Amino acid sequence: MELPTEEELRERREALDLTQSELADAADVSQPLVARIEGGDVDPRLSTLRRIVEALNEAEGEIRRARDIMHVDVVTVRMDDSVAGAIDIMGEAGFSQLPVVDETGTPVGIISNSDIREHREDRDVESLPVADVMNEGFATVAPEATVDEVDNYLDHQDAVIVKDGGQLVGIVTEADIATHLSV
Repeated sequence: MELPTEEELRERREALDLTQSELADAADVSQPLVARIEGGDVDPRLSTLRRIVEALNEAEGEIRRARDIMHVDVVTVRMDDSVAGAIDIMGEAGFSQLPVVDETGTPVGIISNSDIREHREDRDVESLPVADVMNEGFATVAPEATVDEVDNYLDHQDAVIVKDGGQLVGIVTEADIATHLSV
């Protein structure tokens, strides 16, 4: 997120015909704080600035959320499935990664083509269970997470799992972000 100047914040608010009070309400901050930020009297916390920018974005209709771009028909594999089965599913569906779930359907990792390639040289990876190859480090977000937040995770992950109440409800990949940017 690029940090806007006080002047840029004020100009955006005024262009949207919002009062400081309306922006404060939308960002869940106080009106005097908005006035002090716009006046350059206070250096806001990053979290406060993010809420103000997101409120401005929403007022402009720009904010898209994970729920807006995620795939909801998520294909998963279980930890005890074979890597060969995961490869077949990825090949048939054209996916480069799959969420791995436990017996309750809770996400526990991701297996990707790159994870499989890393293990291919060591042994007969296709005969191994997914649990031996999967990556347990994976990013999760709530459906309300902004596309910018999801995009930040994708700088370091193959995919981002969207969870609601602990349950897998969607997945977002680089391709989804690219599609969003082209719209």
